[in-house]
Amino acid sequence: MSLKIEKTEQKNEVKLEFSIEAELFDNAIKTVYNKNAKYFNIPGFRKGKAPMNIVEKYYGNEIFYEDAFNEVVPEIFDKEVKENNLEVVSKPQIDIVQMEKGKDLIFTAIVQTKPEVKLGKYKGIEVEKVEYNVSDEDVEHELGHMAEKNARLVTVEDRPVESGDITVIDFEGFVDGKAFEGGKAEGHELTIGSNTFIPGFEDQIIGMKIDEEKDVNVKFPEKYFSEELAGKDATFKVKLHEIKKKEMPTIDDELAKDVSEFDTLAELKADIKSKLEKENETRAKYETEDAVIKAVAENTEIDIPSGMIDTEIENNIHDVENRLSYQGATLDQYLAMMGKTMEEFKNEYKPQAETTVKQRLVLDAVAIAENIEVEESDIDEKIKEMAEKYGKNEDEIKGNEQLRNYIKQNTKVDKTIAFLVDNSKFKKAKKA
Repeated sequence: MSLKIEKTEQKNEVKLEFSIEAELFDNAIKTVYNKNAKYFNIPGFRKGKAPMNIVEKYYGNEIFYEDAFNEVVPEIFDKEVKENNLEVVSKPQIDIVQMEKGKDLIFTAIVQTKPEVKLGKYKGIEVEKVEYNVSDEDVEHELGHMAEKNARLVTVEDRPVESGDITVIDFEGFVDGKAFEGGKAEGHELTIGSNTFIPGFEDQIIGMKIDEEKDVNVKFPEKYFSEELAGKDATFKVKLHEIKKKEMPTIDDELAKDVSEFDTLAELKADIKSKLEKENETRAKYETEDAVIKAVAENTEIDIPSGMIDTEIENNIHDVENRLSYQGATLDQYLAMMGKTMEEFKNEYKPQAETTVKQRLVLDAVAIAENIEVEESDIDEKIKEMAEKYGKNEDEIKGNEQLRNYIKQNTKVDKTIAFLVDNSKFKKAKKA
């Protein structure tokens, strides 16, 4: 196996030329054949029993080449990258020079490498310290949420619909006089003022009386998930069956007993204030840290490779897909509903991705400059906290090398951020 490394004309980019012995490639072809032989159904042979040379003759010699490439290359690629101290930050652009049975496998791979980070001033940075105070209004706001959760629904029969009411309706929608798919429902609960329906629909329900029927005329938004309906005028035939409203409980000692472990409203208020203060401390801490990291990043020069940005964007989109899947939706459905293409969606994430990657590189550079390291005892302490929090066996967690590396990486980042904050200067606190 031989490897040639040369820089390209692009900054932070190298071209690797691999030459892998014919014997290794031929063995990989045999391995791939053995893995897939059972799937080949060739006349004159029982399924899965045709010899390799017969399969190659029937389908062509190249039948196993791609899989053989994937069988032999990744391990060699990773090994050579590591041995040559190349910090690769992008997917390789592969170009096959020679791939044939009985001959050396020759290919090139263009990759981007970790960029040089030119740190500017990172100690003594002056930023505004963030501080949040808990007001009486904040406490009353939380109490209002608690009361609303304990509100009871009562039926209204002596008046028409008002904003804030919960209505039960039947409806069917028509465009150009024809009913459209998904535009019909019976016994649908709709909170007036929730803005969950097409703009203008809920406003026209206000004033309706029980058992009243009405035509509601609306226009679908220009950017609507259904292209057939986007921008179209529509008429909904609506019948009102019920009107309900929330009846709020009195905020007093009785409510405190119902919603908490406290006997008095005063005790509940004190507890709410204490929790809000802790939340604000955490919020202020993170916002202060973000301000420091942002300031240090602004003083730093980095030519970030496009591959790092692309990878970060892909990770963000993957996170969105996971969240949508929990809601029973797909990314394609979401894009259709938002009226966006995948390219537009990716471009929206680009500024955020650039900021994230730059800050990550800055923290790495500061950690190197200041010799910030993580001791094994630091990792063990974190593992102990995890075991206690999640009820896991501490020894089992300790043996998970992948988890240990993850904890080590995160702890190093935390220590670096703490170092930057400790070495910053803070202006007069901002209060909110």
